[in-house]
Amino acid sequence: MKLPLAWGYLPLAALLDLLTLRLAQLLCPLLQPWPPLALAWALALPRWALLSLGAQAARAQGLPGGLRDALLPLAALLGLLLPCCGTLQALARPRGPPWELLLAWGRWDVWGLTYGTAGLAAVLWHQLWPGGTGEPGSSAALGRLLACVWPDRLRFGAVAVFLVLSSLGEMAIPYYTGRMTDWIVSEDDPSAFSRAIWAMSLITIGSAVTEFVSDCVYNGTMNRIHTRLQSQVFGSVLRQEIAFFHTNRTGDITSRVTADTEAMSEALSERLNLLLWYGVRGLFLFGLMVRVSLRLVLFTAVGLPLILLVPKLSGRFHQRLAQQVQESLAKASEVAVETFQAMPTVRSFANEEGAARRYGQRLQETYQLNKREAATYAASMWTNSLSGLALKVGILYYGGQLVTAGAVSAGDLVTFVLYEMQFTTAVEVLLSTFPSVQKAVGSSKKIFEYMERTPQISPPGTLAPPTLRGHLQVQDVWFTYPGRDDAPVLKGVTLELRPGEVTALVGPSGAGKTALVALLERFYEPQRGRLLLDGRELREYDPRYLHRQVALVSQKPVLFARSLHENIAYGLGGRSRQEVTEAARRANAHGFIAQLSQGYDTDVGEMGGQISGGQRQGVAIARALLRDPRVLILDDATSALDTESQLRVEKEIYEGARAGRSVLLIAHRLSTVERADRILVLEDGQVREQGSHAELLARRGCYWRLVQTQLDSAEGGGAGDGQGAGGP
Repeated sequence: MKLPLAWGYLPLAALLDLLTLRLAQLLCPLLQPWPPLALAWALALPRWALLSLGAQAARAQGLPGGLRDALLPLAALLGLLLPCCGTLQALARPRGPPWELLLAWGRWDVWGLTYGTAGLAAVLWHQLWPGGTGEPGSSAALGRLLACVWPDRLRFGAVAVFLVLSSLGEMAIPYYTGRMTDWIVSEDDPSAFSRAIWAMSLITIGSAVTEFVSDCVYNGTMNRIHTRLQSQVFGSVLRQEIAFFHTNRTGDITSRVTADTEAMSEALSERLNLLLWYGVRGLFLFGLMVRVSLRLVLFTAVGLPLILLVPKLSGRFHQRLAQQVQESLAKASEVAVETFQAMPTVRSFANEEGAARRYGQRLQETYQLNKREAATYAASMWTNSLSGLALKVGILYYGGQLVTAGAVSAGDLVTFVLYEMQFTTAVEVLLSTFPSVQKAVGSSKKIFEYMERTPQISPPGTLAPPTLRGHLQVQDVWFTYPGRDDAPVLKGVTLELRPGEVTALVGPSGAGKTALVALLERFYEPQRGRLLLDGRELREYDPRYLHRQVALVSQKPVLFARSLHENIAYGLGGRSRQEVTEAARRANAHGFIAQLSQGYDTDVGEMGGQISGGQRQGVAIARALLRDPRVLILDDATSALDTESQLRVEKEIYEGARAGRSVLLIAHRLSTVERADRILVLEDGQVREQGSHAELLARRGCYWRLVQTQLDSAEGGGAGDGQGAGGP
């Protein structure tokens, strides 16, 4: 029952509004000393308040969403339309006669004019923005965007100045055209014609120059903002924890940093430029139209919503048919793809003609839709032209009557028509551009989500002592990967890496070795327990300092698409060729590098794809050794090396340990860890055994079983040492 009651309430409210206006008109003689404009505002403000109260009451009656959202703006428009127009007239012509419509609130024609104008505006708004809310989060995103452009506020100020000057210059031609029309009709002062031509030429040239300067400054400013915004997004992503990159696909992150930022910047650069340009132009045009003739402005205000609404409605049919054509083409393509993929089957059943006939039927359906789409497109274009022509004819007809009555001159009518044509174009561009800008602003919230995201890890420390022993302790560490709280990977792990010792970590796949390495590199933080380096928490150290002192070489190291020299010196800035060569020699990588045609200047390709897996491991080991770390972590880092290279690397490992370096050696090939000072067996997230190779074999426990498994596999012709192919 609420909905019918609401539909009956609205006409009743409009009728009460008319009766109130007529009563106010009867009382008007009592307020005769008041100026007409003050009287109009004295009536408009209470009327606006009463209409707003009525609209608020109607909103609670279960009206459709679009109409419910439009009621309060409608109340404001109905209450303030006439006094606002009167105020514009008073500003344009301070000494002009009072506008008689201000004293005619209760007339049926004036009442119908205001309601008709407000209703058409509401319908147009509903058609353009059905939801009435735009992109969710647009207001907050707009505030963040304004904060980003604030450093360039002076440039935008200069753009605004040039924009105003250029827009004012655009108004010169219609104005002088009208004046020349009056001079031609009156045939007095012939020299004024030539002066007007010179004035128009100079103003037009000045307008073009200021527009050019405005565009240059604007585009340069938007490029600066885009570069700064993209750099900030990229920098913010780099600060996130490693879990962020594991839970978000690389393609999504890259798209957000590059494609989304680029699309938003392009939309704002192009569309916002149009919005600013035509917005300023529209304001000046409307103000000059009011100055020329307020009556013609009201006539245009009534007709313009209709002119804009008719093409909008007719264009919907064309868009719907265009979508059907695309769907039909997609179905035809599906038939073709299906046929080509199953060509042996089609040939074996000799059904080529049947497949061609089926494809032809799909194309025929598309052809029929194309004909209908062409007809609707022609109808849409026809309605666009006809509606615009109808408004111009109406203005000329009504303007002709005003000229006959002496209300305006012939030149004013010509000027107004030229202004109206430009104003209509400006409104059409604004209505088509504003949703795009609003969408771009709303979509920017995705970018700001990355910029404002706080890394889910402790803030980086600042500790960077000049000397570091490299004594690393893991004390009762419990860890679960983010999002998998029910599956702990490490369960109370305790171990110690001492300077001058090689500690080996072995265990079956899934035991937690990789998780422990990730904690030591501070990719994650444990839920419980402590990680200490020289007695201080890892999170207290400066990240750059920490990762120079704790170097990691993984089983599948990643190289970058740059030269071998740059890959080995990655993250260390400028290092000499001698230093890089020495590190490569220690990793036994210098031999194969020297044989390359460009040596250390050879580009390894994307992800190091131009060299073999063993060569990538050698380069990665050289990259770690160049840092001269106090803690070296090798996560199955020699699994792809040949025997000679592995022996050279093992020699470097043990000699480096004797020089005071702490080494953590993780391996699947147990022959690699036999010389380690201490071996820890990790199983199911817990340290099951620890000791030397001989001690663990004597216990005949977990380590002994791992050794026997590899020996049995080797004797049976299995992978043997190749078990390193599995993940830790």
